[in-house]
Amino acid sequence: MANVVSEGAAGRRTRTPRAEVALKTVMADQDSPERLRRILEQALVFTRASFAAVYAQGESGDPLCLVESVGVPMTLYGLHDSYARSGRSPAADALRTGRPVWLGPEELAECPESRRTPSGEFFLAALPASAEDLGDAKGDSDGNGNGNGNGHGNGNGDGDGDGPACLLAVSEEPAGFDPDERACLELIARAVACRMPARPTEGEVLEGDAFSLAMDSGRVQVGDGILALFGLSRDAFDGKVETLLALTVPEDLPSLMSVVEADHMSIGDRELEFRVRRPSGPPRWLRLHGRLLPGGEGHPARLVGTVGDASLLRSDVTDVARVQRLAAALAVAGTVRDVSQAVVSALRGPLRADRIALAELENDRLVVTVLDPPEPEAWPELWRLEWRSEWPDAPVRTMPTLAAALREGRAQIWPAGTALEPALAEVGPGGLAALPLPAAGRMAGACLIGWDTPHDFGPDERAFLTASAGLTGQALMRAHAFDAEHELVGMLQRQLLPRRLPELPGAVAVARYLPSTAGLELGGDWYDVIPLPDHHVALVIGDVQGHSAAAATLMGQMRTALRAYAVEGHPPDVVVSRANRLLTDLETDLFATCAYVDVDLEEGSAWCVRAGHLPPVLRHADGSTEIAEADGGPPLGVVTQSDFPMSPLRLRPGTVIALTTDGLVETVEADIDEGMDGFARELGVLDPAHLDLVADALLGNARRSDDVALLLLRYDGMALRPQRDSWTVWRLPQAVSQARRFTRRTLRAWGVPPDAIDTALLVVSELVTNALVHTDGRVRLDLTRIDHRLRVAVADSSPRTPVKPTSIGWEATGGRGILLVEAMSAAWGTVPVSGGKQVWSEIVQEL
Repeated sequence: MANVVSEGAAGRRTRTPRAEVALKTVMADQDSPERLRRILEQALVFTRASFAAVYAQGESGDPLCLVESVGVPMTLYGLHDSYARSGRSPAADALRTGRPVWLGPEELAECPESRRTPSGEFFLAALPASAEDLGDAKGDSDGNGNGNGNGHGNGNGDGDGDGPACLLAVSEEPAGFDPDERACLELIARAVACRMPARPTEGEVLEGDAFSLAMDSGRVQVGDGILALFGLSRDAFDGKVETLLALTVPEDLPSLMSVVEADHMSIGDRELEFRVRRPSGPPRWLRLHGRLLPGGEGHPARLVGTVGDASLLRSDVTDVARVQRLAAALAVAGTVRDVSQAVVSALRGPLRADRIALAELENDRLVVTVLDPPEPEAWPELWRLEWRSEWPDAPVRTMPTLAAALREGRAQIWPAGTALEPALAEVGPGGLAALPLPAAGRMAGACLIGWDTPHDFGPDERAFLTASAGLTGQALMRAHAFDAEHELVGMLQRQLLPRRLPELPGAVAVARYLPSTAGLELGGDWYDVIPLPDHHVALVIGDVQGHSAAAATLMGQMRTALRAYAVEGHPPDVVVSRANRLLTDLETDLFATCAYVDVDLEEGSAWCVRAGHLPPVLRHADGSTEIAEADGGPPLGVVTQSDFPMSPLRLRPGTVIALTTDGLVETVEADIDEGMDGFARELGVLDPAHLDLVADALLGNARRSDDVALLLLRYDGMALRPQRDSWTVWRLPQAVSQARRFTRRTLRAWGVPPDAIDTALLVVSELVTNALVHTDGRVRLDLTRIDHRLRVAVADSSPRTPVKPTSIGWEATGGRGILLVEAMSAAWGTVPVSGGKQVWSEIVQEL
């Protein structure tokens, strides 16, 4: 039948009769649990559909839920698992009108519930599954797949199902579904209506190996064959799924619970193997194959299917299916640890192995990536001697037999009693398999599988091990490259962030950054702590749009710009406004959000400016928290001229300021407001005495699909508050003498010793004179005293830094001022301020 799709025009003319014959053959198998899937598969054969599915409704008013599907994953077409019966989806329209619906790419783009993906053109058909004759409903289109059909039919379905059902099919052919293919789909829709799975009634006794589990109550109906496999009689069984679970081997219970618990429900097939205990002899392996049927009003969702003796099925395609499942698990394993865990999950249970070790081969050493079981006591004593970190790390030469297997590159199997070196013999006294893991022409590592009791290696199992080794080696190589690149990305990201935070008077700051694990691209989250004059500090956190090298580069530019504007002495709103103008001038397509908080550590106050970023969260000393009501402006780089208002924050000793990016508080399940509320609650219950532990705890539940930056500052208050005074120097002939007089009067009032006053007067004279002689505009003198250090600072409007002369002749009349300042000061320097510079000198008072 698969050749029908390629038989040309003649074959297409006979497609409908052939489909009818094929459907009759499928429907004749009354006992097959796969009959609905096999009916749907005919859509792939006779209509060139790439996807087909059945949606069914339990009772009137219930949503339409996915019952069965075949073909490529439905997510490629943006389809839902369920649709509202009253909605405007194609499935709902088909059931509402009782007519087929044929939609092309243009109609799908306008359909509000189609969820079309932006890439790819496809056609969609929705037909009510009714056993009534659909008549001649071929649609009124010209064969290009557009338009709605005009068929008849009530769409209520008179099969064994509980309510109406709908057939959905997708075609990626350029012309969509032609008339013959539409006729085939109508046949399939009628077959679906006749073969919808029935919902067992409460108390019904099923036959053979069938079961039906109510997901809400845990009541299960089982056939006599299942009871026999579990060793129970009909009279001894109470109808509870817990009774069957109690007979399961404890190690297999978690995987079985993932199927039968309501929290893990999703529409689709379920298949796994598990063991049940028997009164005598080893446990029996059983295989469960089931499918979740949607519920509705008065009807719970049910898991229906079969349970059989796995030992009777192992001669079938079991090993092929296992290899396929391993390949699927390895395809989504990103890191070396993910690959290792996938291999252990795929091999240990089916092989009934007692130990599995996976190791990477690095030069001549085997570096173990996972051990199962993980306890050191379960492994040879020689391994424990090489236990340098989390796992052992030993030279290959210490295990010659394994080294020979790696050189040959073939799986080696040693049955019980084989003479091996102790490092290998104790891994599998009942049998040992060593799987070299080839990749890209070399050995990526090795996998050791051991049994405690004598194990029989059959030919199918040997083939399974060989196939698994090849898949694992390739996956291990990819994962190793992923880990190396991810580490490189993280290193580059960290180089763009502060290496360490400054020590602050009266406050403690900590920060954390977590890169995303969803890919290898750089992120744009950043933070900074900028010490400012007069015991101010600026806290900055931001996020550049996107995850790319461009975003990381822009992040570095924005961090540098904000730091430069802040150090110049601009107020917070000016700092953010200038950064916004800079980002706009860069003409990039990216934008950035930012929160900037200027904290006065002397006064215990702060000003906050937000540019499209999350507000700060304050945790007070009594444990209460609040999300600061700080007005905000647009993100940086969006509007050239924009206002960024400043909002005041009052701080008391013990207050913690918390700034974060959306990666920590925004999830798919909850919006950002709920995330911020949860973040504030968690911050309130943590002890701020150990700020590093607080940061680690807050990051404990961080989702790693996005970067996360976190910045915390605990304000403790300054034990010693400095004494300050300032003087505006007017450009008058007596300006220097007035500055000296102000300095002497102020320092005497502060109780500064006379020697220190004389030194300060000399420094003031030189700095004020230089400012008056070499600059224009305003000159300001600032005096600050804290503890035994006196700071003299003179600010002017010139950005030029004073230059210390390298040599001065006897005949020179100037140039000695800076040399005198350097000689009289414990330290001196210059810093940029808004519109100019500030030259400062520190003098240590002698007690």
